[in-house]
Amino acid sequence: MGRRQFSLLLIKPSHYDDDGYVIQWLRSAVPSNSLAVMNGLAVDCKQRHVLGNGIDINISSMDEDNTRIRTDRIVREMAGSPGLVVLVGVQSNQFPRAMDIARPLRAAGIQICLGGFHVSGSLSMLGGITPELQEAMDLGISLFAGEAEEGRLDQVLRDARDRTLKPLYNYLDDLPSLEGAPMPMLPADTIRGTIGKYTSFDAGRGCPFQCSFCTIINVQGRKSRRRTVDEIEQVIRRNLAQGVGRFFITDDNFARNTDWEKIFDRIIAMREQEGLNIKFMIQVDTMCHRLPHFIEKAGRAGVRRVFIGLESINPESLMGARKKQNKIAEYRRMLLEWKRAGAIIFAGYIIGFPQDTRESVLEDIRIIQRELPIDLLEPHCLTALPGSEDHQKLHKAGEHLDPDLNKYDLEHVTTTHAQMSAAEWQELYRDTWKGFYSLEHMETVLRRAAATGIDVTNMMVLLVWFHFCIVFEKIDPLQGGYLRRKYRNDRRPTMPRENPFVFYPRCVADTVYKHFRMAQLAWRFHRFASHLKNDPDSSKYTDVALTADQPDATDVLDLLTAHVPHLIPVDVLKKAAQSAVR
Repeated sequence: MGRRQFSLLLIKPSHYDDDGYVIQWLRSAVPSNSLAVMNGLAVDCKQRHVLGNGIDINISSMDEDNTRIRTDRIVREMAGSPGLVVLVGVQSNQFPRAMDIARPLRAAGIQICLGGFHVSGSLSMLGGITPELQEAMDLGISLFAGEAEEGRLDQVLRDARDRTLKPLYNYLDDLPSLEGAPMPMLPADTIRGTIGKYTSFDAGRGCPFQCSFCTIINVQGRKSRRRTVDEIEQVIRRNLAQGVGRFFITDDNFARNTDWEKIFDRIIAMREQEGLNIKFMIQVDTMCHRLPHFIEKAGRAGVRRVFIGLESINPESLMGARKKQNKIAEYRRMLLEWKRAGAIIFAGYIIGFPQDTRESVLEDIRIIQRELPIDLLEPHCLTALPGSEDHQKLHKAGEHLDPDLNKYDLEHVTTTHAQMSAAEWQELYRDTWKGFYSLEHMETVLRRAAATGIDVTNMMVLLVWFHFCIVFEKIDPLQGGYLRRKYRNDRRPTMPRENPFVFYPRCVADTVYKHFRMAQLAWRFHRFASHLKNDPDSSKYTDVALTADQPDATDVLDLLTAHVPHLIPVDVLKKAAQSAVR
C-alpha cells in the first residue's frame, strides 16, 4: 500500500508599500529566522513520523520577500488533500498581508495556522483577543501564541491531520528550553533568494533589559535561554555542507547570552585551526565592551557586521524609554573597539521621543556624523508596536493609534507627538536618512573604512545600497533587496487594480530610471573607492570620530553637552568623560 502524503507549507509573508504592492525582490536582504526555526522543527517532525508511520510530511518553505505567493496555485495543489499552511513569524506590519493570503485559502477549505510576534505580543500585553485576531479566528484561522518547541508543533500537525485545529494555541506562559531543540535550518533553495547567501539562526532568546518600546522581552522573556555550543557548531557545519558560510545570529542581544564566550571560542577554533571561511552579523547592546574580551573575541570569530541599538544621544529620551543601560559617555570607546575588531557598525536610532524637535534631531545627526564612527545609521520612527509597553499604555489610555497595522514597520508615524504634526514627523524621518547619507558623509565613511582596515568595496556597496533604498525606493534598506518585483494582481485589496496600460509602462520606466541612478551612484563611489585604495596615505586619515578620548582632554564633545543643562559646570562634564575613558 502507498504511503499517505501530508502537505506542510510554511510562508513568511511580506507587507505592502505605500502604493499597495507587496514589497518583494529578486534577491532580498535579511533571511527570516522564524522561517528557519519552523523549517527545522518541521523537518524534525517529519523524521520522527509524528503523524504516524504511514504518513509522509512534504515540507515547503516560502519567503515572500523574494518569492511570489500564488494562492490560486496553492489552492490547486492542496485543496481536498490533507495539509496545513502555516503563516510564520507574522509581525504587526505583516498581519494585513497575511490575512489577504489566508482568505482565498480558507475559502477553498485549506487549514491555516498563523503565529508570530503580532499574535503573541497582542495577547501578552492586551489581555484578550483583539478585533483583528477575532476576525482571523472567525475565518477559521488557528492562532498560535508563544514558541513551537517541545512538541508543540507536533500537536498542531496532528490536529491538522485530524481536521480538529483549535482556534488558539497559547503557550505564552510556558517558555521552552532551547537546549536539545531542533536547530533553525533553511534549505539551500530558500537561502539562494537572499543577497550574499546569508542564513540565520538564534543562539538564544531573551533579554534582561526593560526598554518600553521593545516587544521581544514581552514575548521571549527576560531570562537567557540558549542552545548548546555543540548545537551551534552543528548548524554552522550543516550550512557549510550546503555551501552557506554567512550567518546572521538573530539574538536580540548576543552579549547577554551567558554562553557567548564558549560560542566564540568554538567558532575561533573552527576558523583558526580548520581555516573555515565563516562570517557573522550579530546584535548587541551599547555596554558589550564592558565584558572582558567580548569584542576582541567577536573579531576573531568572524563578526564582520554588528548592529547596536544606540537609539538616542539624549539622556532624557533614553531614561524615558527605560533604556538606562545606554551610557552616552561610553559610546565612543565602545564603537572604536568594534572598529579595531574589523567590524562594520550598524546603529539603530529612534526619532520621535517626546523631547525631539526637527532642529534637535537634525543637529543630533550632525553630531553623530562628526563624533561617532558609525558606518550605517538606521533611523526609525518611535513606534508603539503591539506587544510593547508603549503600545499597552497608549491603548489603555485611549490615545490615538493608527488602525492600519501595515504602517507598524518603524517607517510610518502611527501616533501623535507633542512637538510635531504627523506630516512633520514623517518628513523628518526621511530627512534624517537623507542627511546622514549625504554624498559628502558617505565619502567620510569610506575614508574611515580605509583608515581602519575595513574592506572599502564592501563598505561602498552597503552605503550605495542604503542611500538608494531610502532616496529612490523610499523603503528601509533592511526591507530592501535587488531588483524590485511588482505584480499588478498582487495589490492590496483595499486599493483598485490598475489598468495594465498604465501599470506596466510605469513599472518599466521606473525600473530603468532607478537602475540608471544606481549605476551613476555606484560609478561615482567606485572611482572614489579606487582612489582610496591607491592612495598610500589613506591609512593615515583621522578625524574626531576616529580619535580616542584622552583622560586629560581639555575639550568637551558636543555629544556630551548637546542635551545637558548649561548649569552643569564644564569640569563636571570633563570628569564624566574621563571616567568613561578609564
